[in-house]
Amino acid sequence: MKNTLLLYAKGIAMGAADVVPGVSGGTIAFITGIYDELLRSIGAVPGAAVLLFRGRIRDAWQAANANFLLILLGGIFTSVLSLAKLITYLLDAHPIPVWSFFFGLILVSVHLVGKEIQRWDCSRIVGLILGIAFAYVITVAAPVQWSDSGLSLFFAGAIAICAMILPGISGSFILVLLGLYPVVLGAVKNLDIAVLAIFAAGCLVGILSFARVLSWMLERWRDLTLAFLTGLMLGSLNKVWPWKETLTWRIDSHGARVPLLEQNLLPGTFGDLTGQDPQLLLAMLLAVAGIILVLGLEWFAGRRQPLAETA
Repeated sequence: MKNTLLLYAKGIAMGAADVVPGVSGGTIAFITGIYDELLRSIGAVPGAAVLLFRGRIRDAWQAANANFLLILLGGIFTSVLSLAKLITYLLDAHPIPVWSFFFGLILVSVHLVGKEIQRWDCSRIVGLILGIAFAYVITVAAPVQWSDSGLSLFFAGAIAICAMILPGISGSFILVLLGLYPVVLGAVKNLDIAVLAIFAAGCLVGILSFARVLSWMLERWRDLTLAFLTGLMLGSLNKVWPWKETLTWRIDSHGARVPLLEQNLLPGTFGDLTGQDPQLLLAMLLAVAGIILVLGLEWFAGRRQPLAETA
């Protein structure tokens, strides 16, 4: 029961992270010690489905590590459904403290993922640089506006779910870039089953295919892949920097003005340009709180031992 509740709590943390544009649930999975187990379990689902169709229900359940997946998904969906409104409010009403907390969380996660690399050489350094460049380009890219048709929602789900299981790349931010974040978040808050079903179908196709590829890469080129993932998180810090100036705005599907292009500012410059309190002390305290939380999770995870073995 203790392991079940802990795994459920990790799912809640992953779901909360995935709701925030710029923060990845994959980062939470990695620092809590369940990343490899998650990829292996997802990758085994197609094979388990074949066993299920043959009537071998028990074998299918074990092959897919279904206890692990269902408990984790239960936590994720609980978090998404319950925290969507709260996180939307906090990002709108208190952006600097919230982004500072996630900045600290991701910053210390870079250290935790990087220390998993057993040996650094030129190839690892190149992988790190490519990861930084890839994440940075994504975070500064100007959003486009996909239509909210069923086909667009399906492909958006397939792309976003791949980002959600990558540390440092946020699936929510991918939806922002595609112009569909308000559509999907609105469907979650309003329980629009039709929109959610199409989006979920895209997510299912995307995650079943991408998880196998990523798991294979971690098994074959683990250090190189981890170096790239570390770079992804470093590059994503650009997105979660708390003090920003909005350069251009756009009108979302509800007629509200939302930022389109932003640039990062130093806290003092932010205060001078906007006339707002940069909340520097509070920001630093929450960044430190994020660091302490991650270190606590890493310690509590039992030094990266997969929970699925004991659940």
